[in-house]
Amino acid sequence: MTPLTTRQKKLIAKNVLAACKDITKLNKTGYNFLYLASGFIAHYNLQGFIAHYSEHSLKADIERNARANQWHNFRQGERDADYYHSKRDAYNMILGGLVAADEMDAQNFMRDHFQIIHIS
Repeated sequence: MTPLTTRQKKLIAKNVLAACKDITKLNKTGYNFLYLASGFIAHYNLQGFIAHYSEHSLKADIERNARANQWHNFRQGERDADYYHSKRDAYNMILGGLVAADEMDAQNFMRDHFQIIHIS
């Protein structure tokens, strides 16, 4: 099994993060990654997956399945370890993007709803 390249991991993360905001943006690259990740099912095809996540939170499922997608059972040097570790890296890029988005949402909320007063 060939490990994902850095470019592939970035494309997957970018697409899945876009799909977390608008599931209709999920493409074949993101779908193929997700339905093969632990905790997800294929829903028959891309359109079935999109239909399911039109009514459910993709973000919540990604977060819920994070531990199962760390591939701790593969040690460096073992057969296919590099492949599964590259999948872990892609999954963690997605998680990092979700955390960053949550942080930006929190900062924007604070900026929009609170006035900071500096006391000298």
